[in-house]
Amino acid sequence: MTKFLLALHVLAAIVAVGPVTVAASMFPPAVRRAHEEATGVGTVRLLHRICRAYAAVGIAVPVLGVATGAAMGVLGDAWLTASMALTAAAAGVLAAFVLPRQGELLEELTGRGSVERRGTVQLAMFTGVFNLLWATVTVLMIVRPGSTTGA
Repeated sequence: MTKFLLALHVLAAIVAVGPVTVAASMFPPAVRRAHEEATGVGTVRLLHRICRAYAAVGIAVPVLGVATGAAMGVLGDAWLTASMALTAAAAGVLAAFVLPRQGELLEELTGRGSVERRGTVQLAMFTGVFNLLWATVTVLMIVRPGSTTGA
């Protein structure tokens, strides 16, 4: 059962978190391009929809992670506690900064047709923080300090 839960957890992370990190990273340049060329709003809208949809699906990642950790008996390990805290921070950055700012930029683009570069740069920074948090969690999941696997 542990291997099954672990496989689901890893698959959920790849399928859900991967698209969010890529689409969120593509969003700021797509907004700039759509603003400069006065076209491409559909691409920006699609990237925002991808981020929202896969963020919702991404809730399965920590749920399956906790179930896997419980099955493995490692819920109290420091690397897992740190991973859970970083995952919560990443979710907070996504929910509080990335998705709302994407929505604001999309509204600006469709409403006025103009977007301030400062807004896209700020969004790129928040997206970078989100991606860095997920990269750190991924490294912790692979390295697992103190693991008995010998890795």
